[in-house]
Amino acid sequence: MKKVSLFLFRHKNREQIGIDFKFDLQIKETLKQLEAVRWTKTHGCFYVPANRKILHELSEHLRKNHIIMNQSLLDFSKIPEEKTVEVNNEKIVGYHRYLKGLRHSESTICTYMSFTEKFLRFHNFKEEYSETDVARFVEAEIAEKNYSISTHRQCISALKHYFDLSENAAFDTTQLKRPKKSSYLPSVLSKEEILDILRVTRNLKHRSVLALIYSSGLRIGELIKLELKDIDVDRRQIQIKQSKGRKDRYVMLAESFLPLFFNYVQTYEPKRFFVEGYQGSQYSSSSIRSFLKESSARAKIRKRVTPHTLRHSFATHMLENGTDLRYIQALLGHAKPETTMIYTHVTRHDLTKIESPLDRSLKDLLDKGATDNGNPNLRLSRNILG
Repeated sequence: MKKVSLFLFRHKNREQIGIDFKFDLQIKETLKQLEAVRWTKTHGCFYVPANRKILHELSEHLRKNHIIMNQSLLDFSKIPEEKTVEVNNEKIVGYHRYLKGLRHSESTICTYMSFTEKFLRFHNFKEEYSETDVARFVEAEIAEKNYSISTHRQCISALKHYFDLSENAAFDTTQLKRPKKSSYLPSVLSKEEILDILRVTRNLKHRSVLALIYSSGLRIGELIKLELKDIDVDRRQIQIKQSKGRKDRYVMLAESFLPLFFNYVQTYEPKRFFVEGYQGSQYSSSSIRSFLKESSARAKIRKRVTPHTLRHSFATHMLENGTDLRYIQALLGHAKPETTMIYTHVTRHDLTKIESPLDRSLKDLLDKGATDNGNPNLRLSRNILG
């Protein structure tokens, strides 16, 4: 049977569900029958809005046409049940203009508008709101639906902005607190594991993609949008244009990557983008995730590995090699040094200098003359003192 794979990506400043498949005229015509399906030339794929109702319609449509749908790459926590914002109320229209005036991104405006309209409708557009009103809404909308901490924070931010504009809060809105951010340590591969992945990646294009992501610390979106004209071989630099936070930056082009780069370009002859999909379109992020997953399995790496794991590994290894944190921050494109500081918690640079109490205890026993059948190297797999 024919098969398509679904993946989440950002397009037009909002979450979309991409539909990836090896070119097939029947699949293409089947997708075009659905009104919600669109084509993006930028990403080179069909897509639908990240909406559970639309996802269900797509699933049913493909099933009826005997097409298998792979959803393993989807993060369902990021797919809302519905996200329709009707700008038909005077208060909401004014709030929309206010957010645009603050120069927020379309994605942020859409999120804030959605939460604020739900809040206003929840309380039937009353004239004044108390702290209890906010608590009741949060309990009904956030807690019951088990939204993430980051979504909860967005909701509070949206309401704070609304109260700043409308001035109809009967309480001190500065006391409206956002929950603390969740703190997760990034997953990092060892240098040996990185090399193992590159060794077992037989396809030249795939190996070039993974090597560039790791050696330059790129985000997957930056890699996909990277154009050949932005790769400066002479200066050993790559210009990343208008990435996260609408910022440009330069990253390094590794000397050891150049032979692989020249071989790849001569073999595949890309025209515009560093890596190209069907008919010169942008490459699919789901394809990168897929072949990275396969390479990780061949390298016998059990931990979950994503393209962003390679970026995390780049930063951690740079820190372990003694690179100043400020340079790493600039290379990664982080706005705040606190974001880069997370890598200090996973680096082995200082941990290797700390001795485990178990190692110390075994050494103390050795100093006292204890041996394992004459072998001075004590083994935990046997009785230490015989």
